[in-house]
Amino acid sequence: MRSARAGAASPKAQIQVSRTGTSAPRFPGVQRATPKDEILIGDCIAELQRLPSGCADLVFADPPYNLQLEGALSRPDQSMVDAVDDAWDKFASFSDYDSFTRGWLAAARRAMKPDATIFVIGSYHNIFRVGAIMQDLGFWILNDIVWRKANPMPNFRGRRFTNAHETMIWAARDATTKSYTFNYEALKAGNEDCQVRSDWYLPICTGGERLKDAAGRKVHPTQKPEALLARIMLAASNAGDTVLDPFFGTGTTGAVARRMGRHFIGVEQDKTYAAAARKRIESVEPLPAGALALAPSKRSEPRIAFASVVEAGLISPGTALTDERRRFRAMVRADGAIALDSNIVGSIHKTGALAQGLPACNGWTFWHFEDGAQLRPIDTLRAIMRESLRAAGE
Repeated sequence: MRSARAGAASPKAQIQVSRTGTSAPRFPGVQRATPKDEILIGDCIAELQRLPSGCADLVFADPPYNLQLEGALSRPDQSMVDAVDDAWDKFASFSDYDSFTRGWLAAARRAMKPDATIFVIGSYHNIFRVGAIMQDLGFWILNDIVWRKANPMPNFRGRRFTNAHETMIWAARDATTKSYTFNYEALKAGNEDCQVRSDWYLPICTGGERLKDAAGRKVHPTQKPEALLARIMLAASNAGDTVLDPFFGTGTTGAVARRMGRHFIGVEQDKTYAAAARKRIESVEPLPAGALALAPSKRSEPRIAFASVVEAGLISPGTALTDERRRFRAMVRADGAIALDSNIVGSIHKTGALAQGLPACNGWTFWHFEDGAQLRPIDTLRAIMRESLRAAGE
């Protein structure tokens, strides 16, 4: 990844801080048809500009970090560190890097569907500049995610903290994007029924997953682990979606997309990397459909009013309701409202909030009814209704 840039500056060039405004480049009139599961060879900005607008459901970008390395880096035993010193990671100035970043981000944004999101990964060298430019261009940041590396490279010089993480910015196309994909329930189910946090503990790419050439050397210096891309795709895409990667490298995005039933569009200027990516992706065996199916989210389930539960006879008017700790009591009314006392009548949500002195409450999980010797949330009755509706539709 991180090698789809045309031109490179001298590593000895002076770094100067400069912001160059918010204007975006013009897009050429000649555009290609929407590619599918293809690697486009060429400069990332030029190739992105040729894509049809609105063709990507998700973007993952691992751009050059502009590491600004000064000389070789050696270990305590004097062996040399295989650091990133490739031409594609060198820029003459911060101004040049900002211009490049603005160009590819604007082109990627145009290729995104209105409800698409983008993940951009970086380090302290570049991620703050990238984030500011994203906001300048109109992206709406949803999260920053810290990838904590289980096995980071040590700090050999002992002059700084060990760089043990990278940062990802997750953003929607703009502030009006509300229906973006986020598979909250699926992520939670795979995380011991706990919400997935914004710090992800994963190892770097090593062992058999790391691509090597005939001499045993790394094909690409910054190959990302497949586990990282798998989590991103599980979180923010669905089977059949198209994932765009402007810095395709050796094809981690494509390999994971093929395994997980997604399509990909990759852009890569280095033909050696692209060839390695094609070979890698061709060897991937897609997962069976059953292994990819997501449980329906609560938001996608049919809306059920409490009045419908009463009308269906699942709970009778006059039934007493209480919270789980039996601190508050209410009574079910025939119209589907509940009475907290003689003066407070309202929805299950409003009365639950008033009882606790809170601004809001989920009445479905707050209010319980007696079922024999057991208290059950009224949400169990809503689940019964939803199951009945599903059965009737089959």
